[in-house]
Amino acid sequence: MNYINEHLEDYIIKHSQQEPRILKDLNRETNLKVLQPRMISGAHQGRLLSIISKIISPTKILEIGTFTGYSTLCLSEGLTKGGRIHTVDINEELYDFQRKYFKKSPFNDNIIQHLGNALEVIPTMDNNFDLIFLDADKNNYPEYLDVLISKLKIGGVLLSDNVLWDGKVLNPISEKDISTKAIVKYNKLLSQREDMDTVILPIRDGLTISRKIK
Repeated sequence: MNYINEHLEDYIIKHSQQEPRILKDLNRETNLKVLQPRMISGAHQGRLLSIISKIISPTKILEIGTFTGYSTLCLSEGLTKGGRIHTVDINEELYDFQRKYFKKSPFNDNIIQHLGNALEVIPTMDNNFDLIFLDADKNNYPEYLDVLISKLKIGGVLLSDNVLWDGKVLNPISEKDISTKAIVKYNKLLSQREDMDTVILPIRDGLTISRKIK
């Protein structure tokens, strides 16, 4: 779903920083070889993730939902020297695909891949992440909220993707539409938290930026 005029969107992309060559290649191969390639962050959102990470200059990043690793590489661009990004995904079939591009990048030594159910993996990790990016199974978004915020340090930032869900958040929701119900619940819970400052941006499918204030 496009939230702005197509020509205006083209103008925005044209006048924004362009993605590095490795990400162009990753995007192309994802579209050629992987099911549901629209799940990739893409050039415009990828540059937004990159610049947010560069502004924060994180030492520790947690990403929930690796897919083919595009957003992982974007977020890695802002890491401090010696920083680490932990990225979690349940799809073992994409592990080697991700690894191939991580090895081609300057960030190979900074990326730690975790394979498994994120709700089981996250509690085993240390706290005090500077930046967390949630882009995983939408059905479990509300279940991720408390556990992710508990891992975020004061002043840290939580990014949540797909929060507008093709505009379905505005429509009547059928009982069978578990994903939309979960996202609507997640958005409400996050907006009501007194320990987080939150704003939703109409970028691609909706991106929430939340900062932990206490």
